[in-house]
Amino acid sequence: MTLLEDATALRSLHARARGWARVLKLPFRQQRWRGHAGEFMGGGTGSSLDFQDHRLYLPGDDPRQINWQAYARTGTYSMKLYREEVRPLVDVIFDVSASMFAFPAKEQRALELFAYSVESALQSGATLRCYAIAGADHQLLEPEVILSGQWSARVSALHSTPTTPVLNRLPLRAGAMRILVSDLLFPTEPEAVLACLSSRNGRGIVFAPQAQEEADPGWDGNYEFIDPETSLPHEHRVESALLQRYEAAYRRHFELWKATAQKHGIALARVSAEADFQKALQLEGIPSGAVEIA
Repeated sequence: MTLLEDATALRSLHARARGWARVLKLPFRQQRWRGHAGEFMGGGTGSSLDFQDHRLYLPGDDPRQINWQAYARTGTYSMKLYREEVRPLVDVIFDVSASMFAFPAKEQRALELFAYSVESALQSGATLRCYAIAGADHQLLEPEVILSGQWSARVSALHSTPTTPVLNRLPLRAGAMRILVSDLLFPTEPEAVLACLSSRNGRGIVFAPQAQEEADPGWDGNYEFIDPETSLPHEHRVESALLQRYEAAYRRHFELWKATAQKHGIALARVSAEADFQKALQLEGIPSGAVEIA
């Protein structure tokens, strides 16, 4: 049984993620939001205690917001304006292509990042939607199903799709924080994926689980490689020059992703699968703006 199929283990993972989310939070306070009533600063005016401005009274305005002290001084009715408080929108997208589960440590870290994103959004009071995606196919995952740990059946049919996740098929909400949990190990240019995270005033964040076996494999000799997306075997002899070319290509791949993310104002944090979760998330998460200290 894999971790994804173990409902008890997934519920335990979410319990740990609630603790992580109390220490490292998603960066909600870095922008203005629009949504339902909540605790974060919105882009309009509302009825919080945070005074914003004043304006002249207009017929139909709530008389309770009239500034009576100003009226006593000037004889003119004016309105007190307060900063609107809203619940932000959060769309979490979990790439469930087979490469995300290629190694036990990477599978664990991918599921931890997804659980952390869900728990951090829920703790903030955000309006949350979650999707599992593989190629052009996706499944909506309701928060209560995720928290129950019984959602592997929803995504099992998606694992066989070996292509780049097609984010423009998802009904992502305007102005939402959009979190993609993906290893980014697909051949498509980053522009096609990242533009979807920032479109329509979206705030994009990418959490990419990183496995040591992929970054620094240490191959030497004859190997039969199994493509995790297609399950097809490939026989190769790996010598020093080939390994160096692989490592250089791997580095360039992620340098391109980071440069494109910066262009779109998207926070991208690669998170080691081998280190303690909280320390690994802090390492790139805080400098990139993907998370912030509570």
